[in-house]
Amino acid sequence: MKGKTKKIIDILITYCLLIVVAFVFLFPCLWLILASFSSSGNLYSIPGFFPESYSFQSFITLFTDTAMYNYPKWLLNTLIIAICSCVFSTILVILTAYVISRFEFKARRPLMKGALVLGMFPSFMSMTIIYILMTQFQLINNLFGLIAIYSCTAPMGYLVQKGFFDTIPTSIYEAARIDGANNVRVFRTITLPLAKPMIVYTALTSFTWPWSDFVLPKILLKNRDNWTVAVGLMSLGETEFARFAAGAVFIAVPIVVLYFLLVKNMVSGLTAGAVKG
Repeated sequence: MKGKTKKIIDILITYCLLIVVAFVFLFPCLWLILASFSSSGNLYSIPGFFPESYSFQSFITLFTDTAMYNYPKWLLNTLIIAICSCVFSTILVILTAYVISRFEFKARRPLMKGALVLGMFPSFMSMTIIYILMTQFQLINNLFGLIAIYSCTAPMGYLVQKGFFDTIPTSIYEAARIDGANNVRVFRTITLPLAKPMIVYTALTSFTWPWSDFVLPKILLKNRDNWTVAVGLMSLGETEFARFAAGAVFIAVPIVVLYFLLVKNMVSGLTAGAVKG
């Protein structure tokens, strides 16, 4: 009985701590959502933590008042950048991880060490050279420039995907090659179906980064019509706080929806049933 009582107490303490931690993380989100429905719109007119009165005017204004703050245009720019970057980044990361995981070549070890060392440096250290390169290639104020940066730098984070490919039994590939399958067919018919959870994970992370990034768009996009949502929302004044909150809430909805739709694929058995007797 003493052991059972101790176990119950441990469970209660654990759940209490989890509830407190969840509240700490959820409270700012709840406050932002409630602030987006504020009828006053001014940050300083919100007494305490919550607005006095609520309305949907901030969401209506967000999409109708586009003379100075063209949120629909910013949203479209962000969507184009995120989708294109997601597609190209996922392809490049998966191919990079698969090649390094399954093929032996002379530059394999130096490439892995180089990527690991470069990943230790903060990303903001490369901002100056990125700006100079984009200027030389005349890609300032160009959405394609951002897509190229996000896509070309994505393979640097191949380690998680490589670790997944390392877990796939080599016997599957050996059996396929004995049956006469070449490398392309092995990758297309065996690796890709088994790698569905990892592809989903890679696509989701590749979409999330450009969707919410602020630094690169702020540096490279000077024209207001080319801004992304993150840059556009930061340009709003203090009297437009309710519109800022509404835009932040709206931009978070796709990420939340994608997570709930894809989380089952992300956590399902990665190689369950891969090897059959």
